[in-house]
Order: sequence, then structure tokens, then C-alpha cells
Amino acid sequence: MTKRIYTVEPVEYSGRLIDVRILIDGKVWHLWGRNGDDRERSLAGELDEVPQNLPVLFGAGLGVCIEKLLELGPVAIVDSDPQVSKLTGADRFRGHPQVLWLDGEPTEVLNSLKEWQNINGGGPLKLIKIPLYFRLDPDWYTVIYSTLENMDKSDAGLDFWEQVKYPKFQNVKPKILFFNRPYFLTGEIISALDRLGISYRTVDIGLGDTVREGFVEDLLKTVVEFKPDFALTVNHFGVDREGKLTDLLLKLKLPLASWFVDNPHLVLYRYKDISPELTAIFTYDAGNLEIMHDKGFDNVFYLPLATDPCRFKAGMSGKNSWRSKVSFVGNSMADAVANSLASAQLPATISNKYQRFAAEFCESSDISVEAYFKRNHPQIFETIETFATDEQKLSFESLITWEATRQYRLSCVKAILGFTPLIVGDYGWHVLLDSNGWRYLSSLDYYTDLPAFYPMSDVSFNCTSRQMKGAVNQRVFDVPACGGFILTDYREQMENLFDPDSEIISYRNVKEIPQVLERCIKDKKMRAKISAAALKRILSEHTYEHRLLSLLDKMRKTFG
Repeated sequence: MTKRIYTVEPVEYSGRLIDVRILIDGKVWHLWGRNGDDRERSLAGELDEVPQNLPVLFGAGLGVCIEKLLELGPVAIVDSDPQVSKLTGADRFRGHPQVLWLDGEPTEVLNSLKEWQNINGGGPLKLIKIPLYFRLDPDWYTVIYSTLENMDKSDAGLDFWEQVKYPKFQNVKPKILFFNRPYFLTGEIISALDRLGISYRTVDIGLGDTVREGFVEDLLKTVVEFKPDFALTVNHFGVDREGKLTDLLLKLKLPLASWFVDNPHLVLYRYKDISPELTAIFTYDAGNLEIMHDKGFDNVFYLPLATDPCRFKAGMSGKNSWRSKVSFVGNSMADAVANSLASAQLPATISNKYQRFAAEFCESSDISVEAYFKRNHPQIFETIETFATDEQKLSFESLITWEATRQYRLSCVKAILGFTPLIVGDYGWHVLLDSNGWRYLSSLDYYTDLPAFYPMSDVSFNCTSRQMKGAVNQRVFDVPACGGFILTDYREQMENLFDPDSEIISYRNVKEIPQVLERCIKDKKMRAKISAAALKRILSEHTYEHRLLSLLDKMRKTFG
């Protein structure tokens, strides 16, 4: 989250300022509402019976609260919003001898408050919160407020930064702070941590484009109370583009591990301040290592996908309607392409050719769309660089990636139509394919349905998204784990995970598909032998417990 752009206007009654109306992101908020000055007097009145408290007011408000508090003694005001205080007239207290007015870096504010507290007798701080200010600059106010609140609860005075200077990686098993959000892999990570006996705490991020309100506060509380060795997130969830969270983690001296299970280039696109010093990037695709190094990350590691053997295991019952010789589970990408095309708002010179560009990118060796256009279409790249927003540029890169995947996936699926496949996915397949020669099943739940579905096909057919040109997807692990057989497209990194032809069968190009697929369908003994060998390798090397142990080891060696 960043400090928001807002406009303010006064609300008067009988010539008296009683409120301030503030417009944030098209929504109207009020500083206090009706009878705002009375509310400030009431808030200040909480201190009447305990004058030894030192009031710290978050937001200057209408100035009424400040005036009332000054009757009791010195007042500290934490306020970084001069536009509001100038309108309300509260900034007239800036030069008052009993007022400490604070803005600037949170660390400087906290140090000034500590000195002020000592000068004024060392009494306890009374935090007074005017909620609206926490909407104007959520990160700034929340960090300071939460730090002071935690100090008060720990009964340790203003030594918060001393509390978070604890040594890391002192135990045999490290302690992990996990940024949790409902998404692929987050549940698997939590389950694997439980099975490994790793001590962890979760802080929920929320489902919005920015972290939920209270996230920073909960993060700081957990760091003080739990004292984790590092933080862990998936796909950089919780990390803002401006780098405020990574800056905070840097001040806390808390390393961050971010495991990317999608293309990190699409996620980290145009991040301005990445604060890489205490950040380690783990990517499922070894081809991304150089890209992440070029982006400024020093600590980049290959960590492929895997499976959860407690969820994907043999012996689960499926429906009779799921039985097939060949099945394919996957999205048509039709909606993803349409949505990205609409968001990209391309000029006609590009929109008329995006399908051709996507086809070229699909066949190219370039991992990122940006690198492909720089090398092959520099004039188009220059046009893309003039797009108004980073979001528009990201939409264009997504469009090329998803359209390349749509074209490739469609060509692979058409190659298996002669075997009357069962296709599981979105309705877009009805648009892309003729109605004859295949059966359709709407999307199945990854966790509750697929473990039982995969073994009911003689062959589970797989073709990998073009966002992962050298890596394997999780299906390569999931299908054998539950007793099924998979035929997949060849991936360069596959040979580091399985022995070709003895643990996995693959096709090299679309033309090979019918011949290889027919051989697999006819040879039941071969399928059983390959599937059993793959399962043995998966259980010994490719579970999420194995991946997390590798991640923990690299974090300890890097930051311990």
C-alpha cells in the first residue's frame, strides 16, 4: 500500500468548522461526522482521570482534541498529512511549547517519542487513534501505532527495535512466519510444515489487490511474540510494488523467502523497489534464474513443483462417468486471452497481429515476452514502452503468454481427438472444438476430485503452459502419485526429475502425439511399470516435504 491521493473540503455549521470531508479513490470519508468537535472533546476526556499518562494523538483532527489535551500537559502529535491540518487550523499547534509534532521516517518518529517520554517523566503513553488518518497513509500510521502498542503490551518500554534484533537460525528447525492467502500451494505448504514438525505462524494477507487492513499490525505483533527466523510467501503475496514491506522486513532484519509457482516475471513486472538484500527467490522454472538475477536479486534458487502424497494417493473412489481411455484436464485459455486483450487496449498496429506474435513467441527460445520483442521486434517493444501504465504493459505480456498457450494447447488437444478423449475444463473448449469426437466435463476441484479422477483414465494427457517453457507442471507429479499414468510434452528440466522412458513418457512435438499415445493405450504393462517407477521416485524425492526441506536449508545457508 502507498500513501493515497486525496482531496479535502471543510464542513461548517453556523459558521463553525465541525468536520472535514475527504475524497479517497472516489469514495467520501469524514474525519468525524456530525458534531465532530464534541467527539474530539469526548476522546480527550478519557485522560482526565489519569493525568500521568502521556497522550500520543494519531492525526491532528480539528484541533479540538489537542486543545483539550493541553489542559492536562504535553501532547505528542503523529501526523504526516499537512493538507488536512492546514484546512482545519490544527497546524497552529505546531509551534506550541507543549506540543511535539512528528512526521518523517517511522524509526525517527519512534526515537523522538522515546526521548520525549523520558523528558516528561517516563510515564506510560496513551495512544489516541483518529481512524481516518489510517486510510490516508495506512503503512506509515500502522507501523508506528502497532510498534507503540506492542511495546506497551510487552511492558518493555520503547525498546521494540531491540526486541526484533534477536539472532536467527539458532534452532535445529527454523521458525517460519507464513504470509497466507487462499491459492495453489499455500495449503500444501502448511500441511507439509505440520508433517515436518516445523514451528510456524500464519498472517493472513487478505484477498484484495493490496494487503488487508491490519496486516502490518499483525505482522509486527507476530515478529515480537513468535520471533521467526524468516518469512515465507508464495508468488510475492503481500509484497507491494513500492517495496514498503521488504523495507520493513529489512529494518526488522527478517529474511523473506518467496516461492514462485507462476511466472515470476509476470508477478514482479515493473516492481520499482525490490529491496533484495534479505530476499531469496525460489522459482519452479530454472530458466528464470538468470532473469531474476538480472532484475537485481542475488539469492535465486531453483525449486520445482511437487505433490502432496497425503492428498494425491491411490485408492480413492471416482465416478463411473469419469472412466476414459484418454483424458485431458486444462483450461482453454479463451477467457484469459479475451480479458487480457480488453485490458491491454492495444493500438490497431499491434492488436491485428497479436496472434502471430504469440505463435512466434511460442516457438521461440525466449522465456519472457519482453526479451522476445526486444530481440525480434524492437519497434513494437518501443511502442509497448510508451503505454500509459504498467498494468497495460503487463496485460500485453499476459496476452501474448496466454494466447501462445491457447494455440499450443489447442493444437495438442486436436491431436488426441481421434481417441475420443474426455476433456475437463471451461466452456471455452466448446467454442474452440467441433462438437464431435470428444466428451466434456466441467472443471473438477483440484483437491477433492482430481486424486480420484486421474486413475480412472488409461492415459492422462498433459501439455504444459507456455509460461513455463522448460519446467514441468504439478500434474507430472500428481498423476503418478495417485496411481495414474501420464503422457506429457518433453520439458528440458524433466530429466533432472525423472529418468526418461523408465519413469516418464513424453512426446517431443505435436506430430508425435497420436503415435506415442496409441502405443501407451495399447501397452497396459508398460503403463503400470512406468507409473510404479514414477511413484517410487516421487515419494523419495518429489513431495512438498522435500521441497520445503530444501528451501529451509538454502535459507539457513544464505542468511543463518
